[in-house]
Amino acid sequence: MSVSRRSLLRVGSLGLGGSVFSLPQFLAAKAAAPALVKDKTVVFLFMHGGPGQAETFDPKMDQPSEIRSATGEIPTTLPGITFGSTFPKLARLAHKLAIIRSFTTGDGNHDIKPIVGKNSLGANIGSLYSRVAGPTVLDTGMPRNVALYPRAVDDSAMEAFTKFGDFASPGPLGAAYAPFAPGAGGTLQADMTLQISRRRLEDRRHLLGELDQTRRALDEGAAEGINGFQQQAFDTILGGIAEAFDLTKEDPRTIARYDTGPLVNPNSIRKIWENHERYRDHGQTLGKLMLLARRLCERGAGFVTVTTNFVWDMHADKNNATMTEGMEYVGKPFDHAVSAFIEDCEERGLGEKVLLVCCGEMGRNPKINAKGGRDHWGRLAPLMLYGGGLKTGQVIGQSDRQGGEPASAPITMGNLTTTILHSLLDLNQVRVMDGLSNDLLSAMTGPSVIRDLI
Repeated sequence: MSVSRRSLLRVGSLGLGGSVFSLPQFLAAKAAAPALVKDKTVVFLFMHGGPGQAETFDPKMDQPSEIRSATGEIPTTLPGITFGSTFPKLARLAHKLAIIRSFTTGDGNHDIKPIVGKNSLGANIGSLYSRVAGPTVLDTGMPRNVALYPRAVDDSAMEAFTKFGDFASPGPLGAAYAPFAPGAGGTLQADMTLQISRRRLEDRRHLLGELDQTRRALDEGAAEGINGFQQQAFDTILGGIAEAFDLTKEDPRTIARYDTGPLVNPNSIRKIWENHERYRDHGQTLGKLMLLARRLCERGAGFVTVTTNFVWDMHADKNNATMTEGMEYVGKPFDHAVSAFIEDCEERGLGEKVLLVCCGEMGRNPKINAKGGRDHWGRLAPLMLYGGGLKTGQVIGQSDRQGGEPASAPITMGNLTTTILHSLLDLNQVRVMDGLSNDLLSAMTGPSVIRDLI
């Protein structure tokens, strides 16, 4: 069967609202448009449960034993700055990081702020971004907004922990802007497999056959004279995104480099803690989740949420471990996975493109409780950033002597949200866009950015 040039050009058209809109024309217009959407991507690693200030990036070793880091401290590559001793690999990368010591989430409630909260209209921050940038990258088909839970990399992991909120919530923006969440409702394999009836399957086979003939015709030169944007349209139609979610496509050495599984032996986790299965999943999946996030960033995703199940809540009660034991289960995999991600991004030339944000919904009480844990605390929380073209290699803000309050101007969730969106979008152009509600504009552009980072 021969394929005419006219047939080839029809393949590159999309029926939208009853009219035919040329995908090649759209791609050409997109290339000529102002750079509202920057060539950046954000990975937001949510530390669910609330990490402790002293055991992470602000040890306070000059304070009494009930205040200072239960795990001790370790020097970093920033003069005079130490981290909790569970973070030796991140300490060697401190010159690549920005540590915020005056960040506050406002309350000690378990929820999923600041990734989904009042600061973002009850939507995932990535949904605010995709409302402006569009839900998908139209020249590749990649979702702009993705949420990764443990089942995205391990079908045997516990289901996504959504008791305190839905990471894939689009809030008032509508389902079209919700993150794509592979594995959230079952398994990754099910999410990445097309679910269609037998009749539709036969139709799909027929279409694929025609597209295969089109591909061969392109290879044989039948599309001579087709311009670059038309060729890009064909590549879009004939291509797919499933490969980006397939870790088996990675070099085994890279997979091993990220692997956090060997750091936490599931048999060594004491079963007295009801969260022991969550600790297991955190250790088994965090490294792979960060590797998957890097793959998606390389392939055009604009905002990737990463969360393991609820593990940073270290009360030393029936559910949760002590600070010292909990940081073995949780802190060591975090140190390994995040440092592997940073080093990998640096080696691949992604340090300017990828912004990594790490924080939880609150901090922990500056005073260790009688059982060796720390309780909820909303007035100060750890915040770490890397990359994205921001000014890193510094500590921003100060905490008070006990690590319970900001001793300098507080940095809020709104400041963080605006800084993230500033990295992804030209906010001056966003302010004059049509069709955005006042509430949305206020959430995206109202608070000031974190000035020391810009």
